[in-house]
Amino acid sequence: MEELHSLFYFLELAGTFAFAISGATAARKRNLDLFGICAIAFVVACGGGIIRDLCIGAIPPAGLTNWQYLVVAIIAAGLTIHFFPVVQRLNRPVLFFDAVGLSLFAVTGAEKALHYGHNGEVAVLLGITTAVGGGVIRDVMLNRVPVILEKEIYASAALIGALIVVLGNYLQWASDNWVSIIALSVCFTIRILALSFHWNLPTPAITKLMQISKESGSITAQ
Repeated sequence: MEELHSLFYFLELAGTFAFAISGATAARKRNLDLFGICAIAFVVACGGGIIRDLCIGAIPPAGLTNWQYLVVAIIAAGLTIHFFPVVQRLNRPVLFFDAVGLSLFAVTGAEKALHYGHNGEVAVLLGITTAVGGGVIRDVMLNRVPVILEKEIYASAALIGALIVVLGNYLQWASDNWVSIIALSVCFTIRILALSFHWNLPTPAITKLMQISKESGSITAQ
């Protein structure tokens, strides 16, 4: 299984790269300076993992001690700045690796929490935090509503992936490696299908009524 772990690590770096690109792209659109763009890129790529490590007592966090994550984030930021028009057209490849990163971070986040002796609830919550924490910090820093609080299926996919890891650990119905593969595959598939078929979580009816009312008021004013 050593080749499998090597593949996981490569995909994790690819996901880190994609997360960093998404952060750098959002920062570039807000006209941040060079430092701001690099900072946002690093926060998106490593913020969730740093929060997880602080919560479970893995200090100093891997996102700060492993230089490869920082290098990947800086390279992604530099490429985004230099090839910004091209990056904007590469939406699908970036979303693909973003889904890979989401899946891997949800799985590895839950696994690390369990490895440090925490219960299933903590593992699930920290699996989700690892996957989406960086994006939430990015949105807060850029003064916008976090994506996971809207209707898009993103955190839900991470929740399912982390839950599979926890259930597999408790029920022992397969080896840890196979549980990880299954959890990663399910999370990734849900995210890709949600993107492909525009699946969204339901929105409360009252919100829709308020939106219709605002639109009607706008038309009347015109």
